[in-house]
Amino acid sequence: MKTMASLFSATAAVIPRNFAVASSAKQHPVGHSLPYSSPRFLSFPTPKSNPHISLTASLQSPRAHASASSSPSATFHGLCYVVGDNIDTDQIIPAEYLTLVPSKPDEYEKLGSYALVGLPASYATRFVEPGETKTKYAIVIGGANFGCGSSREHAPVALGASGAAAVVAESYARIFFRNSVATGEVYPLESESRLCEECRTGDVVTIELGESRLINHTTGKEYRLKPIGDAGPVIEAGGIFAYARKSGMIPSR
Repeated sequence: MKTMASLFSATAAVIPRNFAVASSAKQHPVGHSLPYSSPRFLSFPTPKSNPHISLTASLQSPRAHASASSSPSATFHGLCYVVGDNIDTDQIIPAEYLTLVPSKPDEYEKLGSYALVGLPASYATRFVEPGETKTKYAIVIGGANFGCGSSREHAPVALGASGAAAVVAESYARIFFRNSVATGEVYPLESESRLCEECRTGDVVTIELGESRLINHTTGKEYRLKPIGDAGPVIEAGGIFAYARKSGMIPSR
């Protein structure tokens, strides 16, 4: 039987072999354990319903639907928000908000309201409108090296708390990908083409996990996505600890 130690040390193995990891001096080498030592990340509140995002079986986020569905063929549908290359974790959630504790429902909600607030002024459209706690964008589409910079679990947590279901990028910083899987907050999907130049903020898109494709209904074009692989069941379970409980590696609550 797997142990929690083996699950942590094997986390790098859930990254698909064809996964394009962006180079960064701050990235952890394969085989290092995930930076999970604080108990505040063992449990997150269930996100509130987001009316802007349509998911199969009325699911609202990977963690919210984990208990309702274990199907690898989940479908996400809604508006997309497009960003460029090298979106770092300080742009996803600035350091000043890292004192918020995600396991507290009110602070989890606040984290969502600050998602992508660190983007430069050149992004005229806000990911989360001022005064709102939820985004109207179901899917974030990025370029290369998404999630680079310092390691912080708050980055994928903030995106998930905002109501986003998935990120589709050309490539990821390895630690952001691993934290996304470990928290179960968002699906970190990789595109086979440079979608940040093919899509525009506000386009209506659908992601079909089972078919590994993204459909842009605004332009009528379809794009291939790389399979999420063994990371899928961990995200669907609600993250690494929920997956460990479900698999019997640690006692259920």
